[in-house]
Amino acid sequence: MDVERSSLCNCVVNFLLEENYLLSAFELLHELLDDGRDNQAIRLKEYFSDPSHFPPDQISRLNSLRVADPQSLFEEKESLEEKVAVREYELRLAQEDILNLKAELLKKTETNLAESKGAKMNMPENNGSVVHSIQKDSSTSDLGPLKDNERLDINCAVKEYLLLAGYRLTAMTFYEEVTDQNLDVWQNSSACVPDALRHYYYQYLSSTGDAAGEKIAMLREKESLLKENDRLKSDQQSLLKSKEMSDAQAISLTKSLEVLQKDIKDKENMVQDLKKTLKSQRKELNDCRAEITSLKMLIDGARSGKIVLATDSTLVQSITESHSDNVELLSDEVDMPEANTSMNAGPTASVKREEGNVGEIDTFEEEQVNDNETSTIGPLADVVTADMKGNQCSDDTTSITDTVLENLLTSLGDSGLAGKSGNFSEDNGKPSPEMDSLSTKLDKFDAELNTEKMGVGTIQILSDALPKIVPYVLINHREELLPLIMCAIERHPDSATRDSLTHTLFNLIKRPDEQQRRIIMDACVTLAKNVGELRTETELLPQCWEQINHMYEERRLLVAQSCGELAEFVRPEIRDSLILSIVQQLIEDSATVVREASAHNLALLLALFPNTDKYFKVEEMMFQLACDPSGKVVETTIKDLVPALINWGNKIDHMLQVLLSHILASAQRCPPLSGVEGSIESYLHVLGERERWNIDVLLRLLAELLPYVYRKVVETCPSSSVSDSTGISFTPSLLEQHAGGHVEWPAFDWLHTECLPSLIQLSLLLPQKEDNIRSRLTRFLLAVAEQFGEPYLTYIMLPVFLVAIGDDADLKFFPLKAQSKIRGLRPQSTTDQRLATMCVLPLLLAGILGHPSKHEDLIVYLRNLLIRTHDSQSSKQEITNSVRFICTLEENHIIVFNILWEMIATSDVNLKIRAANLLKVIVPYTDVKVASAQVLPALVTLGSDQNLNVKYASIDAFGAVAQHFKNDVIVDKIRIQMDAFLEDGSHEATIAVIRALLVAVPNTTNGLRDYLVSKIFQFTASPSPSSDVMRRRERANAFCESIRALDATDLSASSVRDYLLPAIQNLLKDPDALDPAHKEALEIIFKERSGGTFDAISKVMGAHLGLASSVSSFFSDSGLLGKKESGDLGHPAIEVPKIIPQPPVPVEDTRFRRIMRGGFTDMLRGRAKGNEEGHPTE
Repeated sequence: MDVERSSLCNCVVNFLLEENYLLSAFELLHELLDDGRDNQAIRLKEYFSDPSHFPPDQISRLNSLRVADPQSLFEEKESLEEKVAVREYELRLAQEDILNLKAELLKKTETNLAESKGAKMNMPENNGSVVHSIQKDSSTSDLGPLKDNERLDINCAVKEYLLLAGYRLTAMTFYEEVTDQNLDVWQNSSACVPDALRHYYYQYLSSTGDAAGEKIAMLREKESLLKENDRLKSDQQSLLKSKEMSDAQAISLTKSLEVLQKDIKDKENMVQDLKKTLKSQRKELNDCRAEITSLKMLIDGARSGKIVLATDSTLVQSITESHSDNVELLSDEVDMPEANTSMNAGPTASVKREEGNVGEIDTFEEEQVNDNETSTIGPLADVVTADMKGNQCSDDTTSITDTVLENLLTSLGDSGLAGKSGNFSEDNGKPSPEMDSLSTKLDKFDAELNTEKMGVGTIQILSDALPKIVPYVLINHREELLPLIMCAIERHPDSATRDSLTHTLFNLIKRPDEQQRRIIMDACVTLAKNVGELRTETELLPQCWEQINHMYEERRLLVAQSCGELAEFVRPEIRDSLILSIVQQLIEDSATVVREASAHNLALLLALFPNTDKYFKVEEMMFQLACDPSGKVVETTIKDLVPALINWGNKIDHMLQVLLSHILASAQRCPPLSGVEGSIESYLHVLGERERWNIDVLLRLLAELLPYVYRKVVETCPSSSVSDSTGISFTPSLLEQHAGGHVEWPAFDWLHTECLPSLIQLSLLLPQKEDNIRSRLTRFLLAVAEQFGEPYLTYIMLPVFLVAIGDDADLKFFPLKAQSKIRGLRPQSTTDQRLATMCVLPLLLAGILGHPSKHEDLIVYLRNLLIRTHDSQSSKQEITNSVRFICTLEENHIIVFNILWEMIATSDVNLKIRAANLLKVIVPYTDVKVASAQVLPALVTLGSDQNLNVKYASIDAFGAVAQHFKNDVIVDKIRIQMDAFLEDGSHEATIAVIRALLVAVPNTTNGLRDYLVSKIFQFTASPSPSSDVMRRRERANAFCESIRALDATDLSASSVRDYLLPAIQNLLKDPDALDPAHKEALEIIFKERSGGTFDAISKVMGAHLGLASSVSSFFSDSGLLGKKESGDLGHPAIEVPKIIPQPPVPVEDTRFRRIMRGGFTDMLRGRAKGNEEGHPTE
């Protein structure tokens, strides 16, 4: 059969290659290789590896082709169609030439055959195969080209063979390549037969010389198959015989089973009869007990001397005679040999059992019937015939035997009791020593039975009383009831009562504190130890389930604690089902303490799980707790739950994969910063508070998992010579060996092929203001460098980030597979380059080059970045932001300031301006010492520069210093430098100083505020140096903004009186330079600061309220609308009303109102208020 399959496959291969169906042949090659049929694929492999058919340069060119746009593809398609048309024309010409050549070859062959007929008879026989091959060639050459119907038949046969052989991909490709014929419709002809290609093959074999050998092989194979068939038939016969024997055995076993079942039924009937007999005997035994009780009373009377001997003898005689029949009946029914082996208790003990609790004796009698029957007679014989012949009873362990029973019956029947009266009393009426011993033992047993009966009764009384007592005990003393409650729960026989008491235990205190919860929990643990697994599951755990949704968080917290501590005392299958479900509900609780306790107890619970089937569910719960909004829950999760989960599940690879996906998803689901597609802001995402918290927590979790990653890297190191149990040294030789080797090291490669690229991708989504997350990323990168060592930082981490920002890097220490992935991080466009500079460069500077071992490299890189390169304005802003970020780490200050001094000392104006801008942005991250020793001297140097642009750039930096420092020395230096800037009197310097100090007004000292308001008064008191309206408006706007900012602060009364109000008056004298909104705000400030607060408000609101005074002032010539309607630019200055001292009006929250007015003047202008709002009596 293999020969047949090979021949058919070779036929298909030849047909596909001859007809130039190359795609189908290529698919067939792959499917043959997949099936392991390499022998049939040899020709196809040689064909496709032939450089003449597929030149290497053409293949490399095709591999390097990039995806083109639709337009270029369409144009290329048109050109190819033209070429195809030309090639088809040339093909037709070539085919015609081939036909002519074949005809000529046929003629020559026929001529040669005719000439060789005479010599053919003399040929040796061993040349027959050669002649036969020539004949085959000639016969095949006589066929000529394929006709359309022949091609259709062969194509359909090949398609059918490929489908039957399972080569479906090859069949699909072949179907697509044959475009000029419909292979789905095979016309009904002589060639259309099932399994056509196989029939063609057989027909071909029958017409060749090799057909005989093929048939002989098939016959031999058939004979072997027949022999195999005979062997299988013999095996079948033996199996049938075995089956018959098995059936016979099964029938005999079935009959035996029926007999046994019948015997069982008989035994059951016998048991029922024995039970009935037992019931009747039990009734008779109760009667005997009553007589024994009366006999005991008789003995007590004999001891006290109240009953005479004759009376006793008569009474005993009557008792014995009345029950002699019962005794004989008992003796007949008792199995004496069984009684001899089963009875071990003495007569005295039997008497004690008879006098005990009736219910307990009944239970005991169900277990040992014969013992109780015999023990009933024992005490009677001991009492009546204590001194009988040779039958003295022992005080400890004498058992009743057949001899005792016979002596008892003989003494009762023959001798009587009258002659033995001396055994009960002596001459003086006192009892004998034997009677004293028996009586003492009876009393002792009575006490024991009474104690046991009282214990059961006490538990019942305690269980009934506890629910009524607990509410009336002080809360702080209720834990003292725990031993009683535990004892009652443990010993009470009724399950309903135990459930009620367990409910009382869990609800002992309404809102238990930590200490009280600990006491209750210890009690539950002790109870679980004593009662066992079954009762813990059925009594304690249901109480936990009921308390899950309790209104008080203290009770839910108690449930969370019980899940971890009671899990040890239940079955393993309950731990990862019921208890895990309880914890899963508790981690969604609204109370932080409950979620925190759930995380801690889940960590305790994991070690008790029987297997890791619930790992993925627990991992999901862990990530839910890790992203909890409460810091305490997160802390407990990271410190307790995460290590427990890793040690239990040992699936850190999956955890890291899910962690990175959660980090990226948290940022990606936030909206973009801008909706303008293609802009750099459209790549950045605005993080919400929850997403920012989640990313920060998950990055922290990633840092906590770093030691586990390192441990796995060490454990999976392929080179055992460089690693040990404590660690591994990532030397350059080891890294180079791994890069050039062929051994996989996935735990090591994960860090720089998965983790670092994912963190870079995250950084590309963060806006510039997300410094907290960048700081967390920086700390993680520094931790990686610290954990894996300086060589790993130099040869692995640094190249990754250099490539990510677009720089060149040496990747020789990376495996080839990793190199392609690292190169994919390189920016591909100008926008990507800007984005990398903005987002990745800070991480490179702070997290990679910021490592202590890389400070020299950081200095060189920063110097090249800030001094030697000439970037665009946008790139300069992003580089400035990167330098600002590395200044958040104090250890980088010295490096940055050294480079800044180099920039200040240069003659390049742009570098100086850039240094001033850098000083401005890094001021918030310096302290007073650095500001005094580094920042201010640098700014003073820049402020003394002859270039005005440098000087004005330093003014803004001075404002930043004034905004962040209130030190008197620093403020004095700023005032001195500002005076120096204002000395030249230029308009630009004035505006720059005012706006720089304006920024510092809310946070600076009162001295600097007074300095600013005095300068504003000074500038407004003098006439404007310029007649340009635009310059006057710019100057007035700067002054008005400063006044409004100063009005929102607590200025001293002298500053208000001497500088603020006069400055406002001076500004109002030039109405053309004032913006209407500023003018209105200044009027309000002036009225309020001068005491006319409500008059000013009524003036502003007059247009909406309809007040006469407000309307007249609003529409007058000096009002806002009056000025607009008049259109007279030369309007005379308004007359400022004279300040009249008035008693202070109590106004609440004046400063807050000034702040609101400073920012919401426009809102006040457009909002209508009620008449009562402007009333001065409010």
